[in-house]
Amino acid sequence: SCVCSQNALFGMGNPLLDISAVVDKDFLDNNYRNQTRLCAFCSRCRFDEIVKKSKVEYHAGGSTQNSVKIAQWMIQEPHKVATFFGCIGTDHFGEILKQKAAEAHVDAHYYEQSQEPTGTCAACITGDNRSLVANLAAANCYNKEKHLDVDCNWSLVEKARVYYIAGFFLTVSPESILKVAKHASDSNKIFGLNLSAPFISQFFKEPLMKVMPYVDIVFGNETEAATFAKEQGFETEDIAEIARRVQSLPKVNKNRQRIVVFTQGREDTVATVGDKVKIFPVLDIDQNDIVDTNGAGDAFVGGFLSELVQEKPLEECIRAGHYAANVIIRRVGCTFPEKPDFH
Repeated sequence: SCVCSQNALFGMGNPLLDISAVVDKDFLDNNYRNQTRLCAFCSRCRFDEIVKKSKVEYHAGGSTQNSVKIAQWMIQEPHKVATFFGCIGTDHFGEILKQKAAEAHVDAHYYEQSQEPTGTCAACITGDNRSLVANLAAANCYNKEKHLDVDCNWSLVEKARVYYIAGFFLTVSPESILKVAKHASDSNKIFGLNLSAPFISQFFKEPLMKVMPYVDIVFGNETEAATFAKEQGFETEDIAEIARRVQSLPKVNKNRQRIVVFTQGREDTVATVGDKVKIFPVLDIDQNDIVDTNGAGDAFVGGFLSELVQEKPLEECIRAGHYAANVIIRRVGCTFPEKPDFH
């Protein structure tokens, strides 16, 4: 059992209700095959059609929420070690999301508004093909003044020791990220940020670099690392060198050396340890056992955070990250068995 207290881990991001539906091949052919797309308008009408026609499962999703949910699953007891903030709609999907977060024992405090419906990510599955259609909707409407700044919410932020936000949230509320990151830095707590997707480093460079001086742990995969390096003019494609360069970017809190962790799918994970860059082999897995690699990155971070919040050494955090990712890729969607088997 974990020695950590409730609300020790804080996450903030885009809550999406994951809707996975097993659909017939014709439905996908008529719509889209094997693509992940962000779509603001076209998908709302389509969900009703999906939900009516197929066997549907709901899960609490969105990158950051997935990670804190997996961290909580790894920790098991006590419940509500993980806090999560994000914006949902006052609608049926929002109610399901609240229920699913509660079932995952995450202490979710959503900002609820009625302008936009709850964000969704629909996964249509036919045999081996998965197509994801994300519709951020309400997730885009997070409001710092109306939620983060409210005393009862901010006191939950203050309670935490470890903070994690996926880069995707830079597109929604950079000022919220900055407030949390500065608090972590001023209080000598740990703030983690994920590069999340190449487009963040490309098109949200300014908010990303504004928060970087407060970031204690930078997560990303090899593609995101390469894009970040290119955008920052590092002039290297060597992953270890990129990690070194990211580590040495300006940092406000000098009491903590920045840690950089880059995953590379089935290749070794690369991380800075002190002034060195080390490689950490991932767990072997038979290619036939891989069902779905979506969510592997979120799972890695979740496993990592579960040990970090218990003040375990970096090696243990990475081992837990590899374990969680290994569990998730054997299953459809970002789902997990009842209990972890991590020792």
